[in-house]
Amino acid sequence: MRTSKPYEAGIIGGRLRPGILIRLRILQTVFAFLALCSSSLAQNWEATISKDPPGSFPELRPLRAAYRFGWSGLTAASGEVHFTKPSENKFQLEGTGRTIGFVRALWKLDVNYQAVASAGTLRPIEAQQIENYRSKKISTHLTFTNNGVTRTRTEDKGTGEAKTRQFNFPDLFDLFSAMLYLRSQPLKDHSVYRVVAYPATNAYLATVRVLGREKISVHAGSYSAIKLDLQLKRIGKHRELEPHRKFHRGTIWVSDDAERLLLRIEAQVFVGTVFAELQSVRFDKPK
Repeated sequence: MRTSKPYEAGIIGGRLRPGILIRLRILQTVFAFLALCSSSLAQNWEATISKDPPGSFPELRPLRAAYRFGWSGLTAASGEVHFTKPSENKFQLEGTGRTIGFVRALWKLDVNYQAVASAGTLRPIEAQQIENYRSKKISTHLTFTNNGVTRTRTEDKGTGEAKTRQFNFPDLFDLFSAMLYLRSQPLKDHSVYRVVAYPATNAYLATVRVLGREKISVHAGSYSAIKLDLQLKRIGKHRELEPHRKFHRGTIWVSDDAERLLLRIEAQVFVGTVFAELQSVRFDKPK
């Protein structure tokens, strides 16, 4: 039977033996290297942003559409959108939404939204969102330039002081212009698009992956659809990526036709699964 020498024991005189000490130092070096790689990848996420210009897919025709919103199959709110091209170089979206039914008795909310984007670049120009709750009103106004966005926000029960915030990041999108840009792309199966969007109060890195094609039925009808996966990461003050606290993952279906209408959205959030679904659509007659 072999007896371990004192030098081979795990501890010699209260110290780690050289073999274990060497292995610990190797592990420390490996962990430091992995941490450096992780930090480098986190800092280089900007290099993964999609650089493609607006695609050649035909622009959306002016329309009016109605949607319903809810969770776990329960309808909680309704909304309407009106998409127009008020001039040759601008697209505009106007939307309204409100909680309905017994949900409204618990949580009253009326929303008005308006956004304007460049018809040539599909970049945002400005957006305005007004949220009316039972006891307060929140107004958010976004003004975009090539270098970033200026946000003006008022939250009050009467007359409140406006708070202004600047976020500098080149070629930002808002919610409306991001949809226009993604809609314009080829959207081939398994392709991936990454854009930075500033919907209202924070900037997010949105990663959209084309999962494939499938049939889907919504209240407005049955469609051949493009299925998309959506992931969001919040962008911090120092441009570090952070997990979204409330949004986990989303699935989007758009019609696989000349319109590419938004048909349905399902999102995994902190309260479960929420959805938005197209109820009806009507195209405006040419003037």
